[in-house]
Amino acid sequence: MNGGSDMTLAFELDALQTLASPEAVFDDARGWSSYVGVVSEEPTYVVTNFTRKNRVRQDFFSGPRGKAESLDSVKRQFDTERHVFVGVGDDDEALADEVGWEFLHVQDAAEAAGWTLATEPEEADDPDEAIRDDWP
Repeated sequence: MNGGSDMTLAFELDALQTLASPEAVFDDARGWSSYVGVVSEEPTYVVTNFTRKNRVRQDFFSGPRGKAESLDSVKRQFDTERHVFVGVGDDDEALADEVGWEFLHVQDAAEAAGWTLATEPEEADDPDEAIRDDWP
C-alpha cells in the first residue's frame, strides 16, 4: 500500500478472517495508517471474541450498528485524508461507494501489503493422531 499515514483503515470482519495473521496485519497497518478497526453486521461479542483471540488492538469497531452506520460514524470521528474499507465482495464495494469510502478487496490489499491469506484449517500432521481410540 502506497498511501500516506493520514488514513483510516476499516476491515470488514469477513475480510479480516481471511488473513492468516490478523494481529500482524493490524501491526503492519499501524505503520502507515492513523486508525485501524473492524466493522461488521455480526453482534459485538462476535467481533470482540475474534479480536481478543487474535490479539487485534482496534481503534474502533462497529458495535451494535450496521456497517453503513458504522462507517459513517467512523468517518465523522476520524478526520483523515483517506478512509479505506477492506472488504470481500461486490456488496462491500457498493457499501464503500455509498458511504464515500475507498474500497480495497482483501486479496488486493494482501498482495499489495505482503500479507498472507489464510488457507483451509490446518489438519493434524498425522491423520491418525487426531482420532483418539483410548476413549471409553
